[in-house]
Amino acid sequence: MPVKLKLTYLSIIVLFFTSRVQAQQSSFINDVNYPFLEKLIATAKKNYPEVKARQSQVNAAKGLYNSTVFSWLEGVTASYIYSPQNSINLSQPTIFKGYQIAISLNIGQMFSRPGAIRQAKETYKVAEYQQAAYLLTLEAQVKRFYFAYLEAQAELRLRANAVIDAETAVKQLKYAFQKGETTFQIYNEQLNSLYNQNSFKVQAELATFTAKTNLEELLGTKLEDVK
Repeated sequence: MPVKLKLTYLSIIVLFFTSRVQAQQSSFINDVNYPFLEKLIATAKKNYPEVKARQSQVNAAKGLYNSTVFSWLEGVTASYIYSPQNSINLSQPTIFKGYQIAISLNIGQMFSRPGAIRQAKETYKVAEYQQAAYLLTLEAQVKRFYFAYLEAQAELRLRANAVIDAETAVKQLKYAFQKGETTFQIYNEQLNSLYNQNSFKVQAELATFTAKTNLEELLGTKLEDVK
């Protein structure tokens, strides 16, 4: 094998191992910003429509409970009769004069109230538990989408670096091929590799935008607007 061809292969091999080292250093773990993640979670809890719907359910259940607590008064009926001191009613003679207050109780309704109050209270508690459970689910989903977005960004960086390396290798092999220091087959294989790396980069770009869109759906706003 000619010396120049060996040098060309050696430079490409060095380029390949350099890419491997860059890949090992492209972990997204160091990109995780936990204070920013907490802001994302708070934003989702504030803006996401399902959270507002759950809060409305809690408010409705609380209102029903409060109205049920005071509904025992519906079983009590109060009335009054006024008989002037100097008047005589021969058709309905009265013993007491002045104002007379009468209170009637609906016993059946009074006994049914405790059960209705307990049921309304349990409905209120269920609404609160469901809201708390959903907030935990939403928080976990925001974390998953945030980590997926960081992963997609890291993958995109890898693919972008791979494209740069492939372009550099193509340039080197093209120069070597033009000088007769390598074969067309080797040069063509590197061209195919460059095409594949560009294809992988496009897929990584799509994955990044998809992950960002998924996260912004929960946030109810643009990711850049979260400060």
